[in-house]
Amino acid sequence: MTLYEYKMLSEDKQYDTVFAKGKFLDIVIEGSSKYVLYAIDKFFVEVEWNNKTDEIVGKGEFKCGDNLDRYSNVPKEI
Repeated sequence: MTLYEYKMLSEDKQYDTVFAKGKFLDIVIEGSSKYVLYAIDKFFVEVEWNNKTDEIVGKGEFKCGDNLDRYSNVPKEI
């Protein structure tokens, strides 16, 4: 599945695809949010959860960039 094909799905189908076909990669906790990273073929999906309510806040899709950098253990420059 390409990122374009994924984006053409309804939002419900996108979530179904992430949780059924996505490969879990990592979790990052920042404040009251938990970011869960999944890989689908050649792109990534990040699902944001509210830690207090355990509900999904949103999601984002990307192939590379700053969003992916969050999951490296390299400290950010100040």
